[in-house]
Parts: sequence; structure tokens; C-alpha cells
Amino acid sequence: MLLTWTVVSNSSASFGLLACSVLLSYLVLVLGAWFQRKKEVILSANIDTKACSSLTVCRKTIPVEEILTIDVKPGWKKGTKITFPEKGNEQPHTIAADLVFIIDEKPHPVYTRDGNDLVATQKIPLAEALTGYTVHLTTLDGRSLTVPISSVIHPGYEEVVRGEGMPIPKDPSRKGNLRVKFDIKFPARLTADQKSGVKRLLGQ
Repeated sequence: MLLTWTVVSNSSASFGLLACSVLLSYLVLVLGAWFQRKKEVILSANIDTKACSSLTVCRKTIPVEEILTIDVKPGWKKGTKITFPEKGNEQPHTIAADLVFIIDEKPHPVYTRDGNDLVATQKIPLAEALTGYTVHLTTLDGRSLTVPISSVIHPGYEEVVRGEGMPIPKDPSRKGNLRVKFDIKFPARLTADQKSGVKRLLGQ
């Protein structure tokens, strides 16, 4: 009797990704990818005898779990790709595909990102725009930031706080800037006395 065994594998992969916002400075985020590879193993037994000749095939699915870890670097931007070679779908007699993760950013209620800069918009009344205003913000790493402004804040005015933006990916010890913009709330109407008072104050 001649008995031979042949093993052929066919596997597919599925994964889940748990992502979190990258707006936090110096945030190290671990992303887990869970894979269950269903491996189909085909066992072929060829029996060669004078009495009989038969073929028996046994198929079995084997689940395989694998954990992949991603350390998100400070300052990584939306669209950054992380590639795990040969961790994707598999086909018989071919090299497995690459698994690629793409970083996305969760919206923040106060800040928006512009390159390496952070932008915050403050709504202030006209009186404070003319007489002075103090910006109070909580930074992404939890610090309280106070920015006094003594200049007249006009439409389009922008206050720049250097070094309070996002870390620069190639050099995390450096940061972009924080840019504070202003939305000035003008009164809907003024009385005659108020108009006269404004003219006197402005020397008109």
C-alpha cells in the first residue's frame, strides 16, 4: 500500500480597528486589530492497492487570532498610513496582502487643525473688542492658558501664541502655533443716546 498526504491552505482575514482622536498632544494610542483567520486544510489520502483504489478528503477550519499594536506618534496627521506587510487577505499559492491602517482625526469642540497649527475662535462683544479682552483656554494636554490682549480687536484680527500648536511629527520637541480668531458680536440696534455716546468716545 502506498499512502501519501497533501496539505493545501486557504485563509481569509477579517479585522476590527478601535481608533481614537490624535488631536491630543503626546498621546500614545494603542490600536488593536483582531484577526480570525479561517484556515481550510485539505488532507488527501491516495491509497493504491490491488484490491481497491479510493480518495478521502477531510476539510477543517482553524481559527487564528493575532493582535497588532500601533503606537500613534505625537503630531501624526490625518491620512498617515501604517502598513503591516503580509497581514491581509490570503489566497492559495500567493503571498498575503498587506494590512494598512489610515489615521483619522476626531473633531474637537474648541480646536481645529491647520497643518501643525491649532485654531480656536472666540466670540466676544464689541465692547471687549474695543477695550481689551483676555483669552482663557484649556490646552489639549490639560493646562490652563491665559492670553491677555490689549490691542483693539477688529474683524479679521488674529492673536498668535507661538509653540502651543501640534507637535511637529519629524521633531516632536517642536510645536506649531496656536492661532486665536475672533467672532465679534455687534449690537443689533443702538438708541440715539448710545449713538451720540459712541461718537463722543471715538472723537467724532
